[in-house]
Amino acid sequence: MNIETFREFCLAKKGVEETFPFGPDTLVYKVMGKIFAITGLDSAEFTVNLKCDPDRATELREEYPGLIVPGYHMNKAHWNTVVFEADLPESLLVELINHSYDLIAKSLKKSEREILENL
Repeated sequence: MNIETFREFCLAKKGVEETFPFGPDTLVYKVMGKIFAITGLDSAEFTVNLKCDPDRATELREEYPGLIVPGYHMNKAHWNTVVFEADLPESLLVELINHSYDLIAKSLKKSEREILENL
């Protein structure tokens, strides 16, 4: 998956905004104001930080060594850095984006979840 496909996929989700809160080289996707995906625009390799269930994160790191690693500059238990332009199946990348989005959406306040559901 390239960065444009990634971008379009994220922006198509309910309640998502594209932001640059850490400067012009760090693209951040938020659902209802909470981060679910981060990517750097200044690196040679297209990687994305995605939130993940801690047990699943460990499994993924073992299954895809070097392609899915503990989240760079993130809580290592809850975030993975995923190499997007590697040999990972696109279906897995879509699953991981959706999983990150869903984890964040579930963590929203009840009032925010209701707003999101009605978008």
